Amino acid sequence: MKPANRTEVFRRLAELDPHPTTELEYTTPFELLVAVTLSAQATDVGVNKATRKLFPVANTPQAILDLGEEGLKRYISSIGLFNAKAKNVIATCRILIEQHGGEVPRDRAALEALPGVGRKTANVVLNTAFGEPTIAVDTHIFRVSNRTGLAPGKNVAEVERKLLRNVPAQYRQDAHHWLILHGRYVCKARKPECPTCVIADVCAYKHKTPAQD
Repeated sequence: MKPANRTEVFRRLAELDPHPTTELEYTTPFELLVAVTLSAQATDVGVNKATRKLFPVANTPQAILDLGEEGLKRYISSIGLFNAKAKNVIATCRILIEQHGGEVPRDRAALEALPGVGRKTANVVLNTAFGEPTIAVDTHIFRVSNRTGLAPGKNVAEVERKLLRNVPAQYRQDAHHWLILHGRYVCKARKPECPTCVIADVCAYKHKTPAQD
């Protein structure tokens, strides 16, 4: 994709949604960290249903530690892989208290050292909670980046590198949210909504879906 087209992609996405944000519900960096950890291989809708019950009861590292692993499981049992996630969240809470004064660190290495927190989760927290211009590449962003020609790559790391290089600086802060929402609701995996897509004419996808009669 040509640089001018990349700029146009984000200009249009920004015009459509000037203030994009995550669909996970949170009020603090810690709540966001927990929600993103729970969201692996789960939907934001499912995670929000669980955290709406959990966070009013326990939304700090100490409060969740006080629940204990079994107590936490009762709140998140509707989410896939909840046993492993409960173990990771409890371990994370302990580390936050012992090493970070109960606060979520604004540091990539420290975030990635937390149980169950990989580069994608760290990027989400850095971007959404702390305003860092990072881009977390999930399945939606990986698909959109390759399909449109915005930042084609064979793996997540390659796509992330290209996005950080290719996304115009003025759009980098919100690029993660625009791309994930575009992938979730328009540039869908099985049948993209090309006829109603605002960037269809600058997208490199060769197999655009036709308009319905």
